Amino acid sequence: MIFLALCVLQVILWSPQLSSAIRVDLGYATYESDLHLADGVVSFLGIRYSDSPTGQQRWRKPRSPPVVSGVQNTTSNPPQCHHIPLVGTPGRSTNSPFRTTGIAEKPGVCVPAPFRLTYPRKDVAPYSEDCLFLNVHVPVNQKTDSQLPVIVYMHGGGYDAGSATLYPVHDFVTMSNFGVISVAIQYRLGAFGFLPGSNVKEDGDLNVGLLDQEFALQWVQKYIYKFGGDRSRVTIWGQSAGAGSVLQHAVAHGGNTQPPLFRSIIANSPCLLFQYRYDDPIPEALYSAVVSDAGCDTVDDAMKCLRDVDAAALLDAGTQVGASSFLGTFTFVPVVDGTFIMERPTETLQRGQVNGEMVLLTTTANEGALFVNPDAIVHNGLTLHDYARGLFPRLDPTHINELVTLYSSFDWASTVDQATEMLGDSIFLCPTYFFAEAFKRRAWKARLDVAPGFHGQDLSYEFSTFAIPPTVTDPAFLDAFRQSFISLALWEDPGVRLSGGSIPSWPSWSKGHSEMRFDGGSLVIQPFATDEELLERCEFWRSVAAVNAQ
Repeated sequence: MIFLALCVLQVILWSPQLSSAIRVDLGYATYESDLHLADGVVSFLGIRYSDSPTGQQRWRKPRSPPVVSGVQNTTSNPPQCHHIPLVGTPGRSTNSPFRTTGIAEKPGVCVPAPFRLTYPRKDVAPYSEDCLFLNVHVPVNQKTDSQLPVIVYMHGGGYDAGSATLYPVHDFVTMSNFGVISVAIQYRLGAFGFLPGSNVKEDGDLNVGLLDQEFALQWVQKYIYKFGGDRSRVTIWGQSAGAGSVLQHAVAHGGNTQPPLFRSIIANSPCLLFQYRYDDPIPEALYSAVVSDAGCDTVDDAMKCLRDVDAAALLDAGTQVGASSFLGTFTFVPVVDGTFIMERPTETLQRGQVNGEMVLLTTTANEGALFVNPDAIVHNGLTLHDYARGLFPRLDPTHINELVTLYSSFDWASTVDQATEMLGDSIFLCPTYFFAEAFKRRAWKARLDVAPGFHGQDLSYEFSTFAIPPTVTDPAFLDAFRQSFISLALWEDPGVRLSGGSIPSWPSWSKGHSEMRFDGGSLVIQPFATDEELLERCEFWRSVAAVNAQ
């Protein structure tokens, strides 16, 4: 959707009914809130940015929200998109159902063994298929004649779990000394958001979870000025699959989205999972498996049948398919659809044609450990060769042997340690450096070194009121780390400090592969050069990116 380049500023109207409430007329609906999740911040929770994606709108791109009359109260969280709390459905199989040797002959090879999780069989709060809402957090005294930068946050969860409710995005307003407006968005997850296959392409839209995110960003361009936000200074921010999402938007439309939807990018532990072409045999097998598990494999029009099944039953079908995948992997993820995502992300990144002007990237010290199941590896006697064959189903024996030799040559004593490094490099660390390369001199990189350094541990340090508190509590250390992100949104430089504090000079990553280490053990913040051996391993992953579909 193309929006008008110029809009007349509209002053926020203060409600005569509630002296502490703010009312905003968006044209299609009027929203009001007097909710203060933090002092000095008013929060609008549950603003509808799209029409309901239910019924015949399943697997179709989002549409403009309907016009509603009256004043809508926005003081309670919106329903969450369907998912299995809290981490979705990572794979539980010690064998990949997608080894190249069998997939073409057995399109239904990924139909899982019986597996069930308790989940309500109907739409009940806080879960609903009608979940395309966003939350907006605004400084209490903000007026539209003094526009502020905007941060739009995309939650993680393997594209399979999560919601806006879990993340205290209002923290960004207080952390900036009330200098930004923050937005948290929800998008369709799992099979609802990322069902692949040629049938979906023919009778719907692919990657609708990503299209939801893009539609929310378009909403920001059209409406955020009514909350006092500056749509020319939008930063998109995400962690894990949320950071993977912002990577997808960086490469969307071949890296040339028009009109531009954001200026800056923050990506904490971005993941780049295997992103096959939508009609590749693996996505086609996933589609067939969902059709079978949903009971739609005996009808003439499978897509109609899938749109008619109960939402909880569809969630259950996706759960079965996801659980049958290899250990720790997520199944329903973005695909190359030929329109929104036109090619493999590493291809676009390598060309250096990207959306956005700058990027700040962070990783933790031990990204892979959360996704490697030591008990399963040890109990089943998996060798590194076995693990590599399961994790990378498209790599041939020569590549597998090269990979095993590469990760057996370092001081990682056990198969579990070697597998952890292998997964962390391939899915998190190396894509992060590929991401940085694409932005050249406008890319900054940091590493949070706080033991044990697991993926997701950084959330406690990026927010100031996250549900799991940080283990390092030194105020100066916490402020230095958090202000890096706020400074990028405010001043296009993560090294500037709002509080007047300072950190060492922070060069861009292009200058000698320089990163900033935030060492929580010694409370030292200092630059360092990226490990050259890691970058050499990344060259291996770059060389097999086409095979791995990254």
